[in-house]
Amino acid sequence: MPRIVVIAGEASGDQLGASFIRSAARLRPDLIFEGVAGPEMRAAGCKPWFDAHDLAVMGLFEVIRHLPRILRIKREIQERLLADPPDVLLGIDAPDFNLRVEKVARRAGIPTVHYVCPSVWAWRESRVKTIRKACDRVLCLLPFEVPFLKRHRVDGRFVGHPLADAIGEAVDRRAARRKLALDDGPVVAILPGSRGGEVTRLGPTFAETAAWIERHKPGITFAVPAATPALRGLIEHQFASAAPQCEVRIVDGNSYDVLAACNAALLASGTVTLESMLMKRPMVVAYKLSPLSYWVGRIFRLIKVKYMSLPNLLADGPLVPEFLQRDASPEALGRAVLDLLDSPDGCAGLVEEFGNLHRQIRRSAGERSAAEVLAVAGIAVANQAPSDDNDRCNGDGAGDDEGVAESGD
Repeated sequence: MPRIVVIAGEASGDQLGASFIRSAARLRPDLIFEGVAGPEMRAAGCKPWFDAHDLAVMGLFEVIRHLPRILRIKREIQERLLADPPDVLLGIDAPDFNLRVEKVARRAGIPTVHYVCPSVWAWRESRVKTIRKACDRVLCLLPFEVPFLKRHRVDGRFVGHPLADAIGEAVDRRAARRKLALDDGPVVAILPGSRGGEVTRLGPTFAETAAWIERHKPGITFAVPAATPALRGLIEHQFASAAPQCEVRIVDGNSYDVLAACNAALLASGTVTLESMLMKRPMVVAYKLSPLSYWVGRIFRLIKVKYMSLPNLLADGPLVPEFLQRDASPEALGRAVLDLLDSPDGCAGLVEEFGNLHRQIRRSAGERSAAEVLAVAGIAVANQAPSDDNDRCNGDGAGDDEGVAESGD
């Protein structure tokens, strides 16, 4: 029976892997799935070699502390792959780990697919050479990634973004407010990030922005999700210090409902900007790197993109206001938020454009990823994923197998 090894290294990869497995199993019920799996992949039918949690390590010092275990897992996975080659290896995200394993597998003649294009189009473009050596095909969540990969002779295929599949065309604001016990007045969602470093850098500025907004437009409720209990304590301290006069509702987790409930959002740049776009919520985006990282990025020109938020990258234009480093001041952010609250006509046009972008990236990612992986493996199926206008997103010949990817060093 055909066999697929799947390696996922964190919760989001586990979700993508589970969606892929369920879709692939519908196309070929006799498939066997093995690899590095979290609870969702195991529930979908993947036999685990290791748990995805074993690879979910972030931060330099955390990686160093767990490096011996990670290297042991990598070595054992490679030994298994070489001893009993699967029909195809699928690495999901976690590029620092997966691309190294994929490179070894591809050298041994195992077809390889990487799911979620690393952000080489944004910074450290030289990493695309590693992708070219490691992958037969890259499955892209965003359409603009495909022509970038094509320029570097990498076979990229746009499969759509799973968030666009999961979030409906319309999100119920009233239901979200009932769930959070919020009244019918104006609500501004504030999301300074889900990691300690992000909240430490942006949290004080966002709290000061709330205070600025309250002085100029009293009566707004600020809803802030906290990803962990530790971050909740930090956020509470930041708002108590900078915005004691504000009505602030701090919610444990549940960023989805916070965004659904709001009239406008103040966000750290990241995936949450895509979530806000898909929920049709106007937003202001801020981004602050550490001073050293920002200096290195500017001096060595490591950052290659004109925009930092996903809505602007998808639109290839300044669809939503962005503020970087020192420009992200409380006054500048506050004025931009009030402009959204005071301009319903302008927001209506923005929401319409958000809807267009939503439809552009909603492509049944699970089904398409399954069809692409099985095609690379040469596993025949009776029914393929839909082939509507998505194929045009792959560019002129971007998906042609001949002469796209190359193996070896």
